[in-house]
This record gives sequence, C-alpha cells and structure tokens, in this order.
Amino acid sequence: MIKREIAVEALRPYGTTIFTEMTNLAIAHKAINLSQGFPDFDGPESVRAKAAEAIMRGPNQYAPSAGIPVLRQAVAQKMKRFYGLSIDPETEVTVTSGATEGLCATLLGILEPGDEIIIIEPAYDIYAPLASLARATIRYVSLDPEDFSLPRAELTAAFSSKTKAILINSPMNPCGKVFSKEDLETIASLCVRHDVLAVSDEVYEHLVYDGRKHISLLMIPRLRERSFVISSTAKTLSMTGWKQGYVVAAPELTRAVRMSHQFITFCGQPPLQEAAAFGINLPDSYYEKFFSDYARKRDWLCESLAELGFKVFRPEGTYYVLVDITPLGFEDDLSFCRMLPERAGVAAIPCSVFWNNRSQGRHLVRFCFCKKDETLAEGIRRLKRWLHGPRASS
Repeated sequence: MIKREIAVEALRPYGTTIFTEMTNLAIAHKAINLSQGFPDFDGPESVRAKAAEAIMRGPNQYAPSAGIPVLRQAVAQKMKRFYGLSIDPETEVTVTSGATEGLCATLLGILEPGDEIIIIEPAYDIYAPLASLARATIRYVSLDPEDFSLPRAELTAAFSSKTKAILINSPMNPCGKVFSKEDLETIASLCVRHDVLAVSDEVYEHLVYDGRKHISLLMIPRLRERSFVISSTAKTLSMTGWKQGYVVAAPELTRAVRMSHQFITFCGQPPLQEAAAFGINLPDSYYEKFFSDYARKRDWLCESLAELGFKVFRPEGTYYVLVDITPLGFEDDLSFCRMLPERAGVAAIPCSVFWNNRSQGRHLVRFCFCKKDETLAEGIRRLKRWLHGPRASS
C-alpha cells in the first residue's frame, strides 16, 4: 500500500475536469450532450480524404518538432489572409498538439516559480492548472458580471513588478465576449508599462457575430513583439479529435515555446498536419457557410432558451450560450447540471468552475450549439417537456 500522496501538489486542487464529469453523465443517462464543446458531426470530407491519402502515401514517421513546413506556411498565409499580418513560418509558427498543448508549451516556456500571471475570468478551466504546473502565482481579474465588460481599474491594479504575463481568451469561453480594440489597447498599454508578455487563446476566431470583427492580439502594434497567439483547426474544421493547434509569436518568443514543446510532445502527426494545412486553405465559401450555419444556430438556441424562461446572455462569439437559471427557481449551477441529464435528458456545463471564487458564477449554466440541427431540436424539446412538466417532485 502506497502511503504518500501521488498526485503532484500543483494539480491536486483541480480534480477531474467538469467536462469529463458532464459528458460521463450524458452517456450514463443517454442525454443530449450540450455540455462539452465538440460537434456531433465531422468536418469537410475533402479534408478527411486528404488525411487518409497522406496516411496511405506516407511517410508516417516523426515530423519536424515545429511542424511540417506546409502547415506552418498555411498558418502564416492565414494570418495574412484574415488579419493582414506578415508572419515568418520558419521562425514564428510552432505546430502543437491542439491549443491545449500550445498553451502548456507557452506557459511552461515563459513562467518561473514566483512569477505572477493575470488571468481574465470567467476562464476556461485549463488555464489555472497549467499556470500552477509552472509554479506561477495567479492573479484573477473578473469581468463585470452584468455585461462582461473589462474592469479597467481592477486590471490596472493587478499589474505589478512581479507580473510576467497576462492570459486572455477572445472570443471568450464560456461567456462569448469578444475583446474590442479598445480593450486590447488597454491591455497593451499596461503590458508595455510593466514589461509583461501577453498570451491569447483565439480558437473561436472565426465565430464572431453581429458585424463584429475578431482582432488578434498580434494586430495591436505594441503587442506584436510581446504576444503569443494560440489557435487551432479543431473548431474551424470541426475536427476536435485531431488536436492540430499552433502558436504564433515573434522569433524570440517562439524559441521559448519550442524549448518546452520539444519535451512535451516533440511533434505531431504528419498526415493530420498535411490535411490541416489543406483545410486552413479552403476557399472563402467554406468560411462563409461555417459562420452562417453557426450564426443561425446561435439565434435559434438563444431564442428557444429565452422562451423557456432562462435569462439569456447572447454571445458575441464562440458556439456557447450562457443562461441565468435563477428566473426558473434554481440557485446552484452544480446541482442543476448534475440533475439535468437524468431529469431532463440534457447535459450542460455549470459555470462556477470558470471563476476562482465560484460564488460568482453559480447562477450561470452554459449550453453549446456546435451540434446537428436535429440534436438541438431534440435538446430543446426535452428541456421544454421537463420545464413544463411536473417538476415539483424533482
């Protein structure tokens, strides 16, 4: 019998991710899974065919650690195509095992024990564990709970001589906030003043609604040489299982990413990288249809949830909708979401897990709409049946 604690101290407070818990409940109760953010359909057949052809043709050996040249070139071309940025694929692009490993390689590559990192919350639940693995001290800054605006006074106060980096997510999971140019200029000013690095998770970059535009951190001139932009093909190509991500940063910063990346996964799968490059280069018609489909699903789910009595926070970006459960008489998001798969046959995500102080989000629940129309229709039908049925006994 082993008597000592096995799990590393830095990760003990975090336990099992809520996404695993909710998906397991969805499976156990045969619920419609509107919790974990993966599509219930596969991406373009042409992209999948390219991967199959590349596997059969080969070679199926180690890729260069930084990624095969054709994918790094595709990422650089994408940054020019959509954002007007000139990126060197040789020195400024690193291919990673999804955005998660990109974040891990970045944070482990730049943070030392005792460094402080500012995390804007509500924050995706991998950010804090990764910063903790680097033995950094986390300082949280919460968006305004009413409209998710950036609290500039609180943000300014969070910076100090110990601050090494700030981590943001735009468009933002779970609340759907899209950081404006004014927001990013505020962050840039503070980063320059305190000589701080900026890290941006931009995986939902192509899902920005209502005429807004995604502004990459690298588009802010004062951040061009001190920013890491992390994205992936998972959301845009609807192939989350492929785990094809990348980090774009100035050469000196890229060296820090590659230093840690080589000791985490070393490299990714060359056939999938080749197919991802093909997918990134799909014509504008693909991106336009991808966006219009999700804009329609967003409107549909928002309107349906509002009709059911939830207070809906209409997202500016991503494929998630946040709702307030208190108008329906519920107070605790965790108990609500643990009950929902069995009682309603639908799974959702409790949002208190996205705040360090969980009381801030315990009235909020996240539903995702990266699903087939028939899946969304059935999920809405089940929620309506449950909410309009005899809930007094539940």
